[in-house]
Amino acid sequence: MKRYGWLVVAAIALPACSTHKVTGPAFDENADVTILFVGNSLTYFHDVPSLVRQLAARQDMSVSTATIAYPDFSLEDHWNNGIADEIRRLSPDFVVMQQGPSSLVENRAHLVHWSQQLAAVIREAGGEPALYMVWPDNTRRFAFPAVEASYAEAARAVNGRLLPVGTTWLRAWDQDSELPLYSSDGLHASYLGALAAAQTIYAGLLDVDAATLAALDDNVTADRLNVLRVAVAASIQQWQATPSDLHSRFRLGLSGNWFSTLFRRIGRGGQCDGRAGAIGVVGVRLGAQHTLQCWAFT
Repeated sequence: MKRYGWLVVAAIALPACSTHKVTGPAFDENADVTILFVGNSLTYFHDVPSLVRQLAARQDMSVSTATIAYPDFSLEDHWNNGIADEIRRLSPDFVVMQQGPSSLVENRAHLVHWSQQLAAVIREAGGEPALYMVWPDNTRRFAFPAVEASYAEAARAVNGRLLPVGTTWLRAWDQDSELPLYSSDGLHASYLGALAAAQTIYAGLLDVDAATLAALDDNVTADRLNVLRVAVAASIQQWQATPSDLHSRFRLGLSGNWFSTLFRRIGRGGQCDGRAGAIGVVGVRLGAQHTLQCWAFT
């Protein structure tokens, strides 16, 4: 039986700005929620999964992640490299999928098709698919709308969560056009760009209020942190019209202060929204509304 709750996590150590693949997929055997990242260097550069874990830890939550990412890999490459077997073996609660910008029409079709292939396996293994929207390289900023459309279409096609990192970058530049989100190579994210990615993934995947997101690094000024928080909130709100099936299932709005209080109330393995045997996951929605997400296992 899968367990949903706020979280305990295993980490994969990786130096910042790594140019090597991230491997060694494994989860903490005691984890309540597990996240598998499947992608390429846009995932492992500055180790975005590690930043997601750090953001959770700042809020007294821990997240178990594993990463399978290789340079220049598409989702088709992952499929041909045996990702389906890894997904079945790991049975993650969430799989965050990412490939290149996919802004061209044929690349969009490719992204949609292979997202659907992986999503079928993800759901077979009991998980939920999510699409990590990336960005075009710095010389092709005009392609941002096409990148957004491609990842939004893929998320709709698999009825999964859209994690709109590219949109977050745009909303950040709306506030400060000089914000250095690209690294010096003009393709990968700077630390600040990777932080924006991790904040978007963390808030979008786990329903965390963007206003509570941490900076993680003392070099990120309070002004820049506020820019990122506003950008994350705006990007997630922009794309909320694409709900996932787990996200919209059995929702019960609650007033309350924090998930630990609510879990003490309902008890693990107790009743949730009147459904015996369901597990509750508390999410902090944008606008600071607390909700209890429930899943009944059959």
